[in-house]
Amino acid sequence: MTHTLAIGPYNDDEKQGLTRELSPIYLDGPAGVADLDAARRDAIKAVAYKGHHAFGATEMDLLPNVGVVANYGVGYDAIDVKEASVRGIKVSNTPGVLNDDVADLAVAMLIMQGREMEHASAWARSGKWAEQGEYRLNRKVSGGRVGIVGLGRIGREIADRLAAFKMDIHYWSRSEKDTPDWTHHSDPVSLANAVDYLIVALVGGSDTEQFVSKEVIAALGSRGVLVNISRGSTVDEGALLDALESGAIAGAALDVFLNEPKIDPRFYALDNVVIQPHQGSGTVETRAAMAKLQRDNVLAFLGAKDLLTPVN
Repeated sequence: MTHTLAIGPYNDDEKQGLTRELSPIYLDGPAGVADLDAARRDAIKAVAYKGHHAFGATEMDLLPNVGVVANYGVGYDAIDVKEASVRGIKVSNTPGVLNDDVADLAVAMLIMQGREMEHASAWARSGKWAEQGEYRLNRKVSGGRVGIVGLGRIGREIADRLAAFKMDIHYWSRSEKDTPDWTHHSDPVSLANAVDYLIVALVGGSDTEQFVSKEVIAALGSRGVLVNISRGSTVDEGALLDALESGAIAGAALDVFLNEPKIDPRFYALDNVVIQPHQGSGTVETRAAMAKLQRDNVLAFLGAKDLLTPVN
């Protein structure tokens, strides 16, 4: 009987790797755990988890012998780590392998918003370029002042890229980091007040919920642009929409939202917002690396070895 349960929307390539190395039971979501018979649930020692549905005490109690929940993705806010720790269950994630893709997308969205690339492309494709002439002038991004909210692995990659764009780098983190003379701010309002562009690179979860508050958004001012590649929960979304609609800030570039994929329809009415479908790590190469790291964590646990990327 298999010792692994794979929960979530795995694609065919990911399932091929899981089947080859772990021969798991597959479930579409955590609700399916309760439908397994007791013998199968008792045999499970490892869970490979993918998705944003909550996996917490209820599911863990149904799997009395599970010892690891290996998450697919760097963000693990769907997994109740506190409840896992109480039960002696280890949790892992897949950091590092997706840093480049997420940082690339953050920079791309920033440039796309400032240079109005989506609208300029539509101008050309519609025939207006030929009929009416050049597209309107837009905004220079290089040389601007940028603030990074959260200078972890991904935040650092974003900052390193933007330094090459001759930008003045500011950041918020709980403690000052070793940087090439970048400016540290002890609170996010101070950071937002000092920059033109604010990029959110926080981890998700209750500790960072609405960390980018109404006050932070207001401090950006009428020329300010907000970029979010973290989690929709890290930003006060209602306050952000109000600011975008009123012109209190200039625009936004967002890869993450509350209630994905059924996001607030107010976003779709705004032409000053770049919208991406939460595809920060969405390249063939990186998703394959994430899947392998998840499997390697499960295999390490089942082989009585240390997890490669433990969370708790």
